[in-house]
Amino acid sequence: MSDGRAPWERPISRIHNPESESVRPSAAPRPQASEPDPEPEPEPEQESNGGLLKRFGKKPSGKSDAVSVAELMDRDSEDERPAPRTPRESTGERARREPDVEAPTEKIDPITDSTPPPVTALPEAVGVPAESRPALTRLAMSKVRRRKRMQNMARGLVSIIAILSVALTGVVWGYLRSTDRGFAQVAALDPNSTDVVDADGQYGDETYLIVGTDTRAGASGEIGAGTVEDAEGARSDTVMLVNIPADRSRVVAVSFPRDLDVERPECEAFDNDTNSYTGEMYPAADGDKLNATYALGGPKCLVKTIQKISGLRIGHFVGMDFAGFESMVDEIGGVDVCTAQPLVDYELGTVLPNVGEQRIDGRTALNYVRARHVDTEGNGDYGRIKRQQRFLSSLLRSALSNQVLLDPGKLNGFVSAFTRDTFVENVKTQDLITLGRSLQNVDAGAVTFLTLPTDGTNEWGNEIPVDSAIAALFRAIIDDLPLPGEERSEPTPAPESPAEPTVPTLAVDPATVSVQVSNASDTAGMAATASSELASYGFQILDVGNFVGSAAQTVVRFSPGQESEAATVASAIPGAVIEQSAGLDSVVEVVLGADYPGYTTAPTVFGQPIEATQVEGSTEAPALPENLAFTNAADDTCA
Repeated sequence: MSDGRAPWERPISRIHNPESESVRPSAAPRPQASEPDPEPEPEPEQESNGGLLKRFGKKPSGKSDAVSVAELMDRDSEDERPAPRTPRESTGERARREPDVEAPTEKIDPITDSTPPPVTALPEAVGVPAESRPALTRLAMSKVRRRKRMQNMARGLVSIIAILSVALTGVVWGYLRSTDRGFAQVAALDPNSTDVVDADGQYGDETYLIVGTDTRAGASGEIGAGTVEDAEGARSDTVMLVNIPADRSRVVAVSFPRDLDVERPECEAFDNDTNSYTGEMYPAADGDKLNATYALGGPKCLVKTIQKISGLRIGHFVGMDFAGFESMVDEIGGVDVCTAQPLVDYELGTVLPNVGEQRIDGRTALNYVRARHVDTEGNGDYGRIKRQQRFLSSLLRSALSNQVLLDPGKLNGFVSAFTRDTFVENVKTQDLITLGRSLQNVDAGAVTFLTLPTDGTNEWGNEIPVDSAIAALFRAIIDDLPLPGEERSEPTPAPESPAEPTVPTLAVDPATVSVQVSNASDTAGMAATASSELASYGFQILDVGNFVGSAAQTVVRFSPGQESEAATVASAIPGAVIEQSAGLDSVVEVVLGADYPGYTTAPTVFGQPIEATQVEGSTEAPALPENLAFTNAADDTCA
C-alpha cells in the first residue's frame, strides 16, 4: 500500500547526517569491547515496498534513514552554510564533523557563432598622427621622389651586377674547361727524384721544361720538317729549362744543346704517334746525345736526364711540335726580328733575304728558329740557340707592350693554338693565368736566357759539358744569385743587426745529425778520412766529395734552425767555425779548408753547453764562367 506521499517524496537514499545524530536522544551505553554486540532486532517488513524490493533482490531501507527529494535539496542548501564553530572545537574535530565538499569550479560558457571574437591589444601610437602632420612642400616631395628613384636604381644595379657576375663566372669557367680539354696529357714528371738538390730551397719556385720536337710525321712533315724516311720518331730539337723563383722577381731560361753528351738513365720506350709508353725498357747508357734520349724514352726519360744535370725540381712539362709553333705565331700576327746579315741555311735555303728589322710569319719563324747550318754563324747549334732566345725575347716584349695581352682576338687565338698543338703534364690554363699575373711587374730586363756551358765535341760529335760551370750555374739559380746580363731591381735590404761572435747552445745526439763532408783543400783524400772519424762518433754521413767553391778555413755550414747540430759537429773538429748558408735543408756540411789539422776529437757530450764561433763569408759559391753565353730579353739590338 502507498504511504500517502507523492512519488518525489518517497525515500530514495540513505544519508549519514551527523546533525541528526547530535539531536537524537541518547541511546543505551555502548557495551565494552569484551562484551559482544547484541543482535539487532529485525523490523517488520512492510507490504507496501518490502515485497517489491525483495523481488528485485534489494534490501529494504528503514524509515529513520529515508529522505525525499525535497528533503535532500533542503539539506544540500543547508550544507552550503558553514556550521558555527564552538570555542572548544579544534580544526581536526571540525574536519571530522564537516562532510567533504569539492571546491567550486569556474563555469566557462561554450563557444558558439554568437561568441564575440577576442580583443587584440594594439600598439600604442607614437608621434604625430598622419592627419595632424603638416603637408610636404614641393621641394620636400621632390627629394622624397628622388630618394626613391635612387633606391630603385641601386637595387637594379646590384641585380645587374649579380647577374653579370654569375654569367661572367660561367663564361670564364667554361673557357678554362674548354682550353684545359684541348691539352693532350702525357706522363713526364718525376717528383720524387733523388737528383733534386735542396728541395726545401726550391719551395715555391716554378720550373718548366719546354721541349720543341722535330717529328717528321703528320702536319710537321707537311710544313717542311722533313719526312719519316729521313728520320723516324721524334727528337728534342729545342730543350729549354725555365725557372721562376718564389718571389717572382725574375725569369731564367737555360737552353740545352740538342747534341749534349749525357748519361741516359734506364727508360721505358715511348711511342710519339700515340703519346704513350710501350712497356719496353732501354738500359742506362753513357755517351748518348740529349735528343736521342727523348727519341727513345720520350718525356719521362728527358725529364730524368735534365733533372740529374740541373738539380732543379721540374714541376711542369710542355711539349710542342713544328705545326703548333707555326700556328701560334700566325695567330698573334707574326713576330718582329732583326738580323744584321741575310740568313741562309744550306738545308732550308734562304730564310731572311733582307737585313734589318722585319716582321715574319709562322712559316718563316719556324725556319728562323730551326736553321742550324748557317755558314756565317760558324757555331752550328749555338747560333740556332741564340736565334731562339732572341725570337722569344721579341715575343715577350710584344706581350709586355700589350700588343698581345690586351688584344682579345690575338690572345684567344694564341691560347687556342697553344692548347691544340701541345702535350703537357701538370699544366692548366688557370695555372698559366695565375703565373702570368704574378709576373706582371717583371720587366724584360729581369728575363735572362742562358746556354749550358760546354767545351768542344768528342769523337761522336757530342757536346762536352763543363761540369763545374754547370754546377755553378744551377747553384746560382737555386740560391737566387745574380746572373750575367741580368737587370732586375733588387729589394731594399733590411737594416743589419749587430752580429754576435759566439752562439751559446747545447750539444745534440750525434746520431741525429746528417753530415756531408766536402774537401776544399788541395790535399786529396781528406774528406774520406774525416768522414770515417766522424762516423765513429755516431754522426750520420750522407755524402763525401769536393766542395764546389772556395773556403778560407774549415767551416761547418748549416741552414737556419740547425745551429745546435752544426755546433755539435764543429766541437769534434779542432779550429772549426760555423756559418749559416742557404740550400742545405737539414744537412750539415763540413767544408775542410787548408787549416784542417787532419784529425777529429770526441764531440761535446749530449746536453752540455757549447760555444761555437760563428762567421760570415768564410765560403764562396763557385764563380760563374766568364764566357757564359746569355741573352737579356730587354736587348733589342740588331744582330
